[in-house]
Amino acid sequence: MTIFGRALGRLTKDIGIDLGTANTLVYVKDRGIVINEPSVVAVNLRTDQIVAVGHEAERMVGKTPAHIVATRPLVDGIISDYEVTEKMLRYFMDKVQQESFSLLNRPRVVISIPTEVTEVERKAVEDVVRASGARAVYLIEEPMAGAIGTRLAVQEPTANMVVDIGGGTTEIAVISLGGIVTAKSLRLAGDELNKNIIQFARDQFNLLLGERIAEDIKIAVGSAAPLEEPLETSMRGRDLVSGLPKEVTVNDTQVRQAMARSVKTIIEHIRGILEITPPELVADIYERGIVLLGGGALLRNLDRAISDATQIPVRVADDPLTCVVRGTGILLDSIELLEEVAIPSAQELPYGS
Repeated sequence: MTIFGRALGRLTKDIGIDLGTANTLVYVKDRGIVINEPSVVAVNLRTDQIVAVGHEAERMVGKTPAHIVATRPLVDGIISDYEVTEKMLRYFMDKVQQESFSLLNRPRVVISIPTEVTEVERKAVEDVVRASGARAVYLIEEPMAGAIGTRLAVQEPTANMVVDIGGGTTEIAVISLGGIVTAKSLRLAGDELNKNIIQFARDQFNLLLGERIAEDIKIAVGSAAPLEEPLETSMRGRDLVSGLPKEVTVNDTQVRQAMARSVKTIIEHIRGILEITPPELVADIYERGIVLLGGGALLRNLDRAISDATQIPVRVADDPLTCVVRGTGILLDSIELLEEVAIPSAQELPYGS
């Protein structure tokens, strides 16, 4: 680390970011997780100005006038709107830096990305973070960051299998010796389950649901395998026949059936990764089990459904929503590990520069 790098290190706080389709989490060195907000931005089309970001913008979804659009700038884990993503990240980074009075507020940033992104998509992430105020950017694959955040021994010559189910993507990876041996980035995750519920309501009840209502139903009664005690919840939306408000009651069995095909697809891809994993590593996974990360890991009995299909023990990580961002935080404190697991960037810089 250079003398200039040390000086800058005292004046700025390095940042770890989990830039997700559904939520963005920010970790600040020596402070922990300081931001956990939806990846939603409300834009005024008349003035091209940002109206709201995060929780405030999410409350506007589906409720805005014609000239205000509340949108997610990331789709399937990939930046779909560069300018809006940059403004969202700049907003979060400015929020983080408010407590610092230095004129040199340009932190180093460790940010997670899906495993199967193209070079163009990878460069887009790096460029947008630099444009948001970072002086150096380090890219880390989401499963690796999640495994590190779960305190798995990723550098040992034994296999760890993680399944990170987020909003836009499901990341399945087998990790050994500080690298990803086999992996699959599946563009089917929590958002797709919400769409399944919306389609079910349309088909069964002629009821049009909003995305937030579908998400609430999934959280309230969603499951991947039968429950010991049945659950019910109300489903409110617009009747497609009369055009009037309508409410129906649904149970966990109906919602589970609505999501069954997507859940089965995720499980089939987990089995597919196991089939192409070297047998020595499969033996380790059989002994150590599979770890579920991300918001999708909270779906009731998903661990049981995967275990039944693979005959391998499955557990949900502690606080699965924050595993990836906690992993970026650990990397901020471990230069050697960061250099070992970071993806080469378009503008490679040593950590201390």
